[in-house]
Amino acid sequence: MQPLEVGLVPAPAREPRLTRWLRRGSGILAHLVALGFTIFLTALSRPGTSLFSWHPVFMALAFCLFMAEAILLFSPEHSVFLFCSRKAWIWLHWAGQTLAILCAALGLGFIISSKMRSELPHLVSWHSWLGALTLLATGGQALCGLCLLCPRAARVSRVARLKLYHLTCGLVVYLMATVTVILGMYSVWFQAQIRDAAWYLCLALSLYPALVIMHQISSSYLPRKKMDM
Repeated sequence: MQPLEVGLVPAPAREPRLTRWLRRGSGILAHLVALGFTIFLTALSRPGTSLFSWHPVFMALAFCLFMAEAILLFSPEHSVFLFCSRKAWIWLHWAGQTLAILCAALGLGFIISSKMRSELPHLVSWHSWLGALTLLATGGQALCGLCLLCPRAARVSRVARLKLYHLTCGLVVYLMATVTVILGMYSVWFQAQIRDAAWYLCLALSLYPALVIMHQISSSYLPRKKMDM
C-alpha cells in the first residue's frame, strides 16, 4: 500500500446535475412562495377596511417577505443578486432586515391601536406572546449585525465567533417568525376565511421557505464558519 501524501485532500465527488437543478429549483420556488404568500395575505386582509387590517399586511411584509429575502440572498445558487459582490450582499441584507423591522413595528402599532380602540386586552394568545418575543429577538439580531458591520467601533475581537452566533441566532429568529405566522393562522380572523384543505395549503406555503433557509444555513454556512473559528 502506498503512503498517502501529507496535505493531499481527495476531490469531492461531483454532484449529479439533476440534484443540482432540483436544489436550484427549490430555491427559486422559495422566492416565489415568499412573494405569493405575502400577496395572498395582503389581499385576504383587505387593507384599509379597519385598523386591524393593516396588522397582517405589515407583518406578512416583515416576516414572510423581507426577512426571508434578506436571508435567501446569501445563497450562492438561487440568490436574485448573484451578480453583486459580497459587500453588496451584506448591505442588501441590512436593507432587507431594516425593512422587516420597520414593517414589524408598523404592524405592532396597528394591532395596539386596534385593541385600544376596541378596548380589548393585549397579549392574550400564544401568537401575540411569540410575536413580541420575535420582535425583541429581531432587534437583538440587528444589534449583533451592526457589531459585525463595524467591528472596530464595537470593539469586537472575535469576529468569526460572532458571525457564527449571528448565523445560528438568525435561523432561530426566522423560525420564531415562521411559527408566529402559523399561530396567526389559528386566529378567529384567519379561520373565518380560510378552512379545510385551503388552510393546510397555507400552512405548507408558510413552512416551505423556512425549510429552504434551514437547509441553506445548516449545510452551507454553519460548517464553514465553524472551520474559520
